[in-house]
Amino acid sequence: MLKAVKFLACAFLMMVGVASTQQAQAVEWKEHVLGDENAPVTMIEYASLTCPHCASFHTEVLPEIKEKLIDTGKLKLIFRDYPLDGVALRAAAIAQCAGEDRYFGVLGMLFKSQMTWARSQDPIASIKEVVRFAGMTGDAVDACMADQELIDGIVGSRMRGEQEFNVNSTPSFVLDGDTIAGSRDAEFFIEKVEDLID
Repeated sequence: MLKAVKFLACAFLMMVGVASTQQAQAVEWKEHVLGDENAPVTMIEYASLTCPHCASFHTEVLPEIKEKLIDTGKLKLIFRDYPLDGVALRAAAIAQCAGEDRYFGVLGMLFKSQMTWARSQDPIASIKEVVRFAGMTGDAVDACMADQELIDGIVGSRMRGEQEFNVNSTPSFVLDGDTIAGSRDAEFFIEKVEDLID
């Protein structure tokens, strides 16, 4: 299965004709954490940047979760990539290249503008227009998409989600070891976290 996904990742890259990996600036894939590392409750989110339900969660639900749970130190959110297609895979690589301090900002920009770039005839060109506001040049974007180690890390994130938590759709959340498939409203997560703390 892992070989098949890696093959798809390579095929996605070949389709867009990106530069060779030797020309790319190496970026190590990593998961990103929103909130206090020592928060009593941890929630893992698996999402794809081309998933409309994931975009809705980030634009409509996450702000309230952040205000009531993350900013108050009750919850930390770990974001993990689970790309559903080649465009999502490349968008995830681009967000990774934004750097630790700008990662969630770029992620938010991509989710907020998803309807524009994901439906564009040239999604990558449209993504480049979005992320240039975060200071990322077209050359930097091309280098990100050509970084095979980074691509492998993103594909590996998806595979680990499937193997460890039976994730098979987006968004999916892992809260206290339980996998929750599909988005919920903020109140659902607030009640779950409060129950775990009590």
